[in-house]
Amino acid sequence: MNDISQAFAKAIQLITQLDANLLEIVSLSMRVSLTSVLIASLIGLPLGAALALYKFPGRGFFVVLLNAFMGLPPVVVGLIVYLMLSRSGPLGVLGLLFTPTAMIIAQTCLITPIIAALARQTIMDANVEYHEQLRALGAKSFRIMKTLLWETKYSLLTSVFAGFGRATAEVGAVLIVGGNINHATRVMTTAIALETRKGDIELALALGIILIVISLILTTIVMNIRDAAYKYYN
Repeated sequence: MNDISQAFAKAIQLITQLDANLLEIVSLSMRVSLTSVLIASLIGLPLGAALALYKFPGRGFFVVLLNAFMGLPPVVVGLIVYLMLSRSGPLGVLGLLFTPTAMIIAQTCLITPIIAALARQTIMDANVEYHEQLRALGAKSFRIMKTLLWETKYSLLTSVFAGFGRATAEVGAVLIVGGNINHATRVMTTAIALETRKGDIELALALGIILIVISLILTTIVMNIRDAAYKYYN
């Protein structure tokens, strides 16, 4: 029990003293996750809206595929990205394997279906409420999509934050394509796994505390956004 208390105290000390190694790992984690969420949002939000509003052959199949991809095992995504970026793969010439870019690609593949599926449901619900009104005003399909994306921006933000939460918690995929290389591709989740195996509990605890704080901040933001949206529309 005394050892655990000492490890926890040392972890707090690493955080309060802004340990250089700790900051480097957290900084890379945030850079990779935020970039992944940005790219996934630019793809997922319009994709979800299109699947909600447009009718085309194979739409049902794509919806089922999208929902299935929400539960993709991260190690499978990591393996696929690894094969694509490996030397013998179609994108091997780019030399992206074991770089932050490869990690961004893997995380984007993981969270795009999540954001798209949640956005699709949000837009579908909004379309039921606003469709007749927008049609009566003469709005065309693309204008309807833009309007609904804007009107549901608060709900869509929660989808984006859900994707960010998924990205910051990812281990398997980024470990496969990033390699957990010190000072290069080591992020919070992979560092926690490595440092725990090495017995460096203090650093692992410090990173774990930061992850929990990030999770609490995300939850608070999402709840405040939902409350603000509820008050705005009611």
